[in-house]
Amino acid sequence: MGEATAMKRVEEPTRPIKYVPLFDQMEDTFNALGRRAYEIFESNGRAFGCELENWFQAEKELLHPVPVNITESDESFEVKAEVPGFNEKEIEIGVEPRRVTITGKRETKKEEKKGKAVSAESRSDQILRMVDLPAEIETDKVTATLKNGVLELALPKVAKAQTLRIHPKAA
Repeated sequence: MGEATAMKRVEEPTRPIKYVPLFDQMEDTFNALGRRAYEIFESNGRAFGCELENWFQAEKELLHPVPVNITESDESFEVKAEVPGFNEKEIEIGVEPRRVTITGKRETKKEEKKGKAVSAESRSDQILRMVDLPAEIETDKVTATLKNGVLELALPKVAKAQTLRIHPKAA
């Protein structure tokens, strides 16, 4: 039986889950990093031998760490992720039976006026965090809230199968 990746916007917990392949999200992130690393390469005068440093600089600029705390009870998991500066429209959550993926993207623009000329700087910030779970969850019952830069996910576990014994009645 195959697993499907489910995507669900944080601000819309009652809407149906949108299915988006995780590979596409990872490919987009990789492409953005590659573009930024090339921009750094260009700005450094196309100096060869610094490819790794350029890549790490691109990661530092574009990707931000997402610290998570996971707690488990008999019925569910609770995941708390720190995503400061991101709002509900910039975060997406992918839910699979044994994995949760948190992605986000925002763009910030900064303008400074100096005399008659205007200079503008923009930066793209992205987050990507995958959390593997030790047990299966019910993907259609996941809820998410975002408050004060903390994303909270309630992930109910799949009910355990019970074994029933059938005892024949004496005739």
